[in-house]
Amino acid sequence: MQAIVETLFDICYLATVLSVGVRIIRGAKGSRQFELFGWMAVVLGAGDSFHLVPRALALCTTGLDSFAFQLGLGKWITSVTMTVFYVLLYYVWRERYEVKGQRSLTVAVYALAVARVILCMMPQNQWLTDRSPLIWGICRNIPFALLGILVIVLFYRSAKERDDKAFGWMWLTIVLSFGFYIPVVLWAEAVPMIGMLMIPKTCAYVWTVMIGYNAMKKELRK
Repeated sequence: MQAIVETLFDICYLATVLSVGVRIIRGAKGSRQFELFGWMAVVLGAGDSFHLVPRALALCTTGLDSFAFQLGLGKWITSVTMTVFYVLLYYVWRERYEVKGQRSLTVAVYALAVARVILCMMPQNQWLTDRSPLIWGICRNIPFALLGILVIVLFYRSAKERDDKAFGWMWLTIVLSFGFYIPVVLWAEAVPMIGMLMIPKTCAYVWTVMIGYNAMKKELRK
């Protein structure tokens, strides 16, 4: 039952995010903000597919243990693409709110992103085995969490200052995604059921993508 339900959920998620991302890119009409948003959604879906497709195959065939290498490689790739996702989201913020300058802020975003990627590339992560050390899971997610907090604050403040109803809840989608993700990092190995929090985390990302899609439909129709 888990294999069927989880696989169907993942198929729906990937199909939704990728198709909506493509629709945003095609419907952007030259708007850099929405072009970036569309590519951000495509990066999200494409990156997650490297982990979710092997997981679905594992659940429906010989089990997760038989796919340790493929799952580990998928998580490795996803860890990098999720970092790119937040860098693109930062640039969506800059475009939407017409932010100029603030070079120190951009430097901070890239510094956190590079730190995250470097930590993800360290062999101590043991990505290609069935057990990645918890301490490295925490270390590589520290700059990632800081990057997420930075983006949360930026969207919260800007949407409030501009009374931007279309993006008014963007900050909350990111809060929820991290709120569901952090317990998985910390305790999923000890309590496997905590891994179920990845489902609402995934729904939070779908909400993120739909915010951009709905905003595009409303604003470019004018």
